[in-house]
Amino acid sequence: MARPASRYPTELELQVLKILWRDGECPAMDVRDSLAEERDRDIARTSVITTLNVMVDKGLVNRRQKGRAHLFSPAVLQDEVSQGMLGDLLDRVFDGSAEALLLNLLESEHVDEDEHRALRRLINRKRREGEK
Repeated sequence: MARPASRYPTELELQVLKILWRDGECPAMDVRDSLAEERDRDIARTSVITTLNVMVDKGLVNRRQKGRAHLFSPAVLQDEVSQGMLGDLLDRVFDGSAEALLLNLLESEHVDEDEHRALRRLINRKRREGEK
């Protein structure tokens, strides 16, 4: 049985979106070159074109013709995608508990003391903004 289509980008699609958010509209070959550089390994031109076409069908990317080339640009905002994916993670993994998510993040080995302090400052700033 096939897996149902996700509302969110796959890992490769997210990498493509990050390139398009950073670089703006560009041809598939530029996307391929950036992917190859970031992954430190070659990726087939046909794989990139197939991925971009799937992303067009999903509404993640826009495509327009310019001469003989197709140019691709993001059809979704970075904040829109990150908020959606974070909300999905929050619901599926932490049963909707922001407190559990934050506690898990703070206990993670990926967050050092400087990041703990920065997070504390952000939380305090957001709380003060909410009191105004």
